[in-house]
Amino acid sequence: MTETLDPVARAAVLLKEHRQSIDRLDAILVYTLGERFKHTQAVGKLKAENDLPPSDPDREAAQIARLEDLATQADLDPDFAKKFLNFVIQEVIRHHRQHQS
Repeated sequence: MTETLDPVARAAVLLKEHRQSIDRLDAILVYTLGERFKHTQAVGKLKAENDLPPSDPDREAAQIARLEDLATQADLDPDFAKKFLNFVIQEVIRHHRQHQS
């Protein structure tokens, strides 16, 4: 179908398709983060109930290394992936500290 359109119309169709994919992926990211935080909140509660520290530097370092590996495999900038995971980890630690209050 797009082969029969003029270049501007074809670009508009392709742009719309890309944006629809981006919108779907954004929804997947949000719901995935929501699910992730449900689990990390349960971990925070367990840590608080058992007097464990809110952060686990060894686990965090392992997760960052794992995510950098995954990012490389996914053709995503590993530095970006590391920054993103560090942001998520800091939010998780903040939640864990709230459970300990």
